[in-house]
Amino acid sequence: MGSRAAAERLLAAGAVLVDGELRGKSFKLAGGEEIAIEPPAPAAEEPPVPLPELTVAYADEHLLVVDKPAGVVVHPGAGHAGGTLAHALAAAGAKGGEEDRQGIVHRLDRDTSGLLVVARSQEAFEGLQRLVRRRGLTREYLALVVGQPRSRRGTIDAPVGRDRHDRLRHSLDTDTPRAAVTHFELVELLPRHALLRVRLETGRTHQIRVHLAAIDLPVAGDPTYGIRGDLGLERQFLHAARLAFAHPVTAAPIDVSSPLPPDLAAALEAARAS
Repeated sequence: MGSRAAAERLLAAGAVLVDGELRGKSFKLAGGEEIAIEPPAPAAEEPPVPLPELTVAYADEHLLVVDKPAGVVVHPGAGHAGGTLAHALAAAGAKGGEEDRQGIVHRLDRDTSGLLVVARSQEAFEGLQRLVRRRGLTREYLALVVGQPRSRRGTIDAPVGRDRHDRLRHSLDTDTPRAAVTHFELVELLPRHALLRVRLETGRTHQIRVHLAAIDLPVAGDPTYGIRGDLGLERQFLHAARLAFAHPVTAAPIDVSSPLPPDLAAALEAARAS
């Protein structure tokens, strides 16, 4: 026997005929009527979202270091139920942690490219978590910023949280501050920009972008905290260029680097010529 709700859905869909005519759900049967039900055709299944291709910079039985391209979401969330990096990593044997983000201990913004370390065993996952907690995972980024820093190196120590006035942004003006520390040093001074090497102590959402914008050095091309389209960029100039850490199982030193992808390399040349 079907449920009342299912019957109401059939009526609302116009799938029930009484003596060949559509009737509303308030229509009362007198007895002897011919009732025909024509269930609507099932909705076509949406094709699965293809998995992103993995570029592996380092691999062993315990972990992977992958080089994430820009535009790929790390794990499922609102509007991104499939086709994330987490789905591709699960197929590559990632293990440990939550079911929908197996092996993942840190993340990159969708439009930030570069290196991400992922566990392939529970032992490695727990070891990587310990490394992150005690700040033993060295994460270095290259960021091209608009403007020129007042010193060759510096540290930004300012709590970051969701912005009080715009729920899509993060900022220092927040009711939910979390400790955030970013170190930077100058790599190259350009006419209107500067190339910085940035090292994270903490990993708050949008931390580098928020911190650099807060000292008047917004990341080039950043549509949220900087100047959209600067140097022809279609995303922020931010690349996770180096990961270094002690292997969570063997303690062997791991040090992996990633070159600038073509779009950022072209923007850097344009900044040099501007």
